[in-house]
Amino acid sequence: MNFASSLPSIPGILLVALFAGAATALSTLPLFQHLSLSPLIIGILIGMLFANTLGRFLPESWRSGLKFCSKRILRIGIIFFGFRLTLADVAQVGLPAIGLDLIVVCGTLVLGIFVGKWLKMDRETTLLTSAGSAICGAAAVLGAEATLRSEAYKTAVAVSTVVLFGTLSMFLYPVLYRNGFFPLSTSEMGLFTGATVHEVAHVVGASNAMGKEVADVAVIVKMIRVIMLVPVLLSFGWFARTHNNTSASGERKVVIPWFAFLFLLAIGLNSLLSLPDSVSSTINTLDTFALTMAMTALGCETSFDKFRQAGWRPFVLALVLYIWLVAGGFFIVKGLSMAGFIS
Repeated sequence: MNFASSLPSIPGILLVALFAGAATALSTLPLFQHLSLSPLIIGILIGMLFANTLGRFLPESWRSGLKFCSKRILRIGIIFFGFRLTLADVAQVGLPAIGLDLIVVCGTLVLGIFVGKWLKMDRETTLLTSAGSAICGAAAVLGAEATLRSEAYKTAVAVSTVVLFGTLSMFLYPVLYRNGFFPLSTSEMGLFTGATVHEVAHVVGASNAMGKEVADVAVIVKMIRVIMLVPVLLSFGWFARTHNNTSASGERKVVIPWFAFLFLLAIGLNSLLSLPDSVSSTINTLDTFALTMAMTALGCETSFDKFRQAGWRPFVLALVLYIWLVAGGFFIVKGLSMAGFIS
């Protein structure tokens, strides 16, 4: 095998980096900041626009660079995402928030699997969509994609459901809360928002619109959900081992998402080292750019024909999960509050 031929295409990587840079710049504009659209979401939209217009003229030799960004750089981004969290964040909100997140995450995944089967969806799209709703939106979809090694268009479909319903929540939650449709205290509303809204950016946008007291709780609860990405990815690794990877000898290959362990290690290091704000800010900026490159590369591999191939079922699944998150999450929070677990 020619070693040079196995290397990723540098022009392909540079093209993705250029698009990711554009996505980062656009995310600073007032319109996109008002919508709380992160560079990740803008990146995949730019990539999809390219894929369905000029993408047909892309030299075939460049595509290895796109795959490198959507696979390798993706894993690096997920690992360094851990430097956004500390164990103190978890301790600050206590066991009730952890219990709430466990119920929401497990309930969403289980419901998603059953509804996906009922809709006769393929397992990968079902798991990707369910993970995006259950944990942390696009980042969870990317982590699941890296573990399941699914096709790019399935990832793009799952991310699009996150964008749709996460953006809806960002506007809907503050309106319903202010008009009394969510009769919750500020602490309870923070727990509810952090445990049920899809993207971290959407949680920040929605909770800040409801006040600092809500936002302080919501963001921490959301980050606890992000930590739950690790056990979920391990479960998905087991799924990939038992369903997808059979060697010629008939033995199952073990799929271990090592980047999930490194993600957890990054959280531990961030808790112990007390990194200066300037260092943390630099790491987070580089991490966001790496994840934006990964999302952009996935978009570059996604044509609208693939969306038509996926059909309406993933969006029905995401809608069912969204109804569960809003209605189920509300009653879970109220139930925990009435039982005295939430003060």
